[in-house]
Amino acid sequence: MTTFPLFLEDCGLATPLGRGKEKVANALFSGDQTGFVRRDDLVPEHSVHVGMFRGELQPVLPHVRDLDNRNNRLMQTALTDIAPVVEDAIQRYGRDRIAVVLGTSTSGIADSEQDFAFYQRMGHWPSPHPYNALELGNLSKFAARFFGLTGPAYTLATACSSSAKVFASARRLINADLADAAIVGGADTICRMTLNGFHALELLSENICNPFSRNRNGITIGEGASAFLLSKNESPVQFLGAGESSDAHHLTAPDPQGNGACLAMNQALKDAHLKPNDIAYINLHGTATPLNDAMESQAVFSLFGSHTPCSSTKGMTGHMLGATGGCEAAFMWLSLHPQYNKGLLPPHLWDGQYDPLLPPLAFVVPGTSLPQQTPLAMLSNSFGFGGSNASLIFGRT
Repeated sequence: MTTFPLFLEDCGLATPLGRGKEKVANALFSGDQTGFVRRDDLVPEHSVHVGMFRGELQPVLPHVRDLDNRNNRLMQTALTDIAPVVEDAIQRYGRDRIAVVLGTSTSGIADSEQDFAFYQRMGHWPSPHPYNALELGNLSKFAARFFGLTGPAYTLATACSSSAKVFASARRLINADLADAAIVGGADTICRMTLNGFHALELLSENICNPFSRNRNGITIGEGASAFLLSKNESPVQFLGAGESSDAHHLTAPDPQGNGACLAMNQALKDAHLKPNDIAYINLHGTATPLNDAMESQAVFSLFGSHTPCSSTKGMTGHMLGATGGCEAAFMWLSLHPQYNKGLLPPHLWDGQYDPLLPPLAFVVPGTSLPQQTPLAMLSNSFGFGGSNASLIFGRT
């Protein structure tokens, strides 16, 4: 199989940090937490913080109206931002040579919850009630139809690693000559089922999440969407490598030794032909649960020691579940792109109280400068339920 250097031509995103590259970059590097809101309508008898996209979501275009839901409206926002480069790619390669590989875990659940509440009140389903808009696979179908693409299109749903794994999956399609370019990314939206599920597992934080702190007590849930065009067309940010593993230690708890996480990071380094000291920054999965942070800190420390700058951006967005890998890849893209980053790293927001039971890591304080090393490479981790792990490496050309 022939392998090609692949680049991320453009990036569209809608997150609790805002919509669009400039606004999100400004919020990301300044440590903005204004995307968090407290809601008391999601978990019975509890008030919880969630990270929400608070911009206006336009109705979906008429030709995809049968797939209308909040998740796809959020995805449409990200897709609209990359429309110019996608249209250029259509002219270069043809509609049948552009793949779509996206990740999600909630799909249209939030809309289904509203429809079921209507059914309980009225005794019948609302009209229309588009069942296919609730399927996990509809996200990639929506994006393909949005652009009129006829190449391979499918959705990955591997919990919190979903929209990280899409990069490796799309690269395989391109290297197998099944596509010349691919739209990758993902979307997830706030829904009651997810919040109540995490609440039942006693994993929800009482306040905004506090990753790696001795006082951490759980996850804050967020929502977001990201979209990229992955292609052979050279641009400033390159997709250098990916590592995937499945440790299957437990349905919800991570392997406490971090073996699967280490394997994914090692595979990504090998794939990118890099060594640990070549990595200038690590975007941690950093969910702020006791077990995940303990596992990840041990895995990262074993490979990178205590000197590589790292941070969990979930202190600004919450955990965006199936969308988190793609959105945090977008944060790497913004960090590496000279047009959007004036020389800073994404900060690690927490209470500053180190957990003495965790290995020491070099958490990024606000205002930390971007390392001036060449080549400049960054790694991003995404670890999902069931031990589905993915690590991605991006670099500046």
